[in-house]
Amino acid sequence: MPELRKDPVIGRWVIIATERARRPDQYAKGAPEGPKEEACPFCEGSESQTPPEIDSIRPKNSAPNTPGWDLRVVPSIAPFLRIEGELDRRGKGLYDLMNGVGAHEIVIETNKHIESMSDLSQDQIAKVISCYIDRIIDLEKDRRFKYVMVFKNHGWSAGAGMFKHSKSQLIATPVNPKRVKEELVGARLHYDYHERCIFCDLIKQEIETKDRVILDIDGFIAITPFAARFPFEVWILPKKHSCDFVSLDMESRQNLAKILKMTLAKLKKGLNDPPYNYVIHTAPFRRHKSGYWKSIDYDYHWHIEIMPRLTRVAGFEWGTGFYICPLPPEEAAKFLREVQV
Repeated sequence: MPELRKDPVIGRWVIIATERARRPDQYAKGAPEGPKEEACPFCEGSESQTPPEIDSIRPKNSAPNTPGWDLRVVPSIAPFLRIEGELDRRGKGLYDLMNGVGAHEIVIETNKHIESMSDLSQDQIAKVISCYIDRIIDLEKDRRFKYVMVFKNHGWSAGAGMFKHSKSQLIATPVNPKRVKEELVGARLHYDYHERCIFCDLIKQEIETKDRVILDIDGFIAITPFAARFPFEVWILPKKHSCDFVSLDMESRQNLAKILKMTLAKLKKGLNDPPYNYVIHTAPFRRHKSGYWKSIDYDYHWHIEIMPRLTRVAGFEWGTGFYICPLPPEEAAKFLREVQV
């Protein structure tokens, strides 16, 4: 019997279509191939093939845009939003417009031609996390920007492009993304009624039931969400309440790197390296009038959402806003718990 489940944060309904269900191991098909890869511009020694670096982790005696680096950040050669110009907010009859001002950066996660983040060392993933934090802090200084979305596309069908080198992206936007705003509203409504963070309540319940817990280590938890949109969707959350991803100390960055590496390794091994996207949802920059974000430090909780691309979104989903997930998240969690990495 299919089951309707409601996301407790934003109120979105999901259909768990058990009649369409396959065994978890039947999703392990392997990622579809993209076009043949040419010489990679992201490898060490190819620095001239990218725009000049914005930031990097490299020895002190190493000059920018030369070999010797551990990690580089460069502007996108095809940015969705551009750093130059003013917003110029304006109306045109019924419609609101502004210029496409923002920032679009590529985080080259390693100097070696490694395709999967799960194959990086824990220390290297911690460097990537520190890079995200440094870039968000720097971009916050630009008062045109309200939010920085950090995301990763892995695999051709997940939008990774023809170069398979492990990398992720940051986009600074002059507005707060709708998906994040939905979470902010849902979290605040819960806090107004209960005076508790809904994510903290969610973590507590998941630990008690254990049905959807994949990993629970060193202050972080990885779960399949109750109202999962996709087979093997995973959320990683800090068990200690925090609304700001950038507040992670050095020890917590290492611990996050550990659980992220283990989670991605389980997905890679258990599902034959599926394409996936991950996004980091954190609190927006807080520059509004006094009191506008008065409870965000208490009601919101940053987290990472990992979404394997194992099914397609079709007409019903687009027309209704419902997602159809053919695998109960409890079965997905059980399968991933048992994958040894």
